[in-house]
Amino acid sequence: MRAHNNFLPPLPPKPRNLVPLYLGICLIVLILMINALELSFSSLALGITNTFEYLSRYTSPNFTNFPQYLMLMGQTLAIAFWGTFIAFSASILLAPLAAKNLSPNPIAYRFAREILNFLRAMPDLILALLLVSVLQVGPLPGVLALGIHTTGFLGKFFADSMERVNPGIYQGLVATGANFVQLIVFAAFPSILSEVTAYTLYLFDRNIRMATVLGLVGAGGIGLELQKNLRLFQYDSSAALILIILLTIVTIDYISVWLRGRLV
Repeated sequence: MRAHNNFLPPLPPKPRNLVPLYLGICLIVLILMINALELSFSSLALGITNTFEYLSRYTSPNFTNFPQYLMLMGQTLAIAFWGTFIAFSASILLAPLAAKNLSPNPIAYRFAREILNFLRAMPDLILALLLVSVLQVGPLPGVLALGIHTTGFLGKFFADSMERVNPGIYQGLVATGANFVQLIVFAAFPSILSEVTAYTLYLFDRNIRMATVLGLVGAGGIGLELQKNLRLFQYDSSAALILIILLTIVTIDYISVWLRGRLV
């Protein structure tokens, strides 16, 4: 018998170690960023020291006006709720027009999409500043700012979800002679009910945080009271307000997660 020599194919070349290249690129980007932003490490170190000194002023919360603070926190929750309600109501009307597979014609589709893009591009903080200057200080500017801005997001979420629905569901209802409104009521929204619930709860959770921030620019709620205390250097009262805000947001977050788990 003749012996056959089995030759194995050569091993592939060893891959290059690109870690030094990546580290070098990161270092170059870091240097360019430091030069562009004119960062000073000495100023940063001093700022850290000053930060700890400033935070030490909030170590003695003053809950003397606790009932008033709870009322203001309730007002903040109301601002978030009504802002979300406005956004939800407007999104129900705009989303079917902004869904490409449901919109009655391309003009209506493009018009609805551009409205949602515009509302989404308008920051709620800037809207609140503009509305406060027009409507004066109070919760109404906060409600309108959240409602306008959130409509852009919620409407897009609903429209995108409607576009992902199985086309057979729509076609089956159209075959029975259903009109546009019936198609929306009996096919579109029932098919995306879980997404509608999840997105609405998520944005309500987000609006609670934003309602507090909008209060700092005069849009009512506990944020407005926090701004007054900070301007008067009343750190003890400010600490109490911050604690109430944090505890409320954490509680609402847990409730929101629980509701999404039960409803979605």
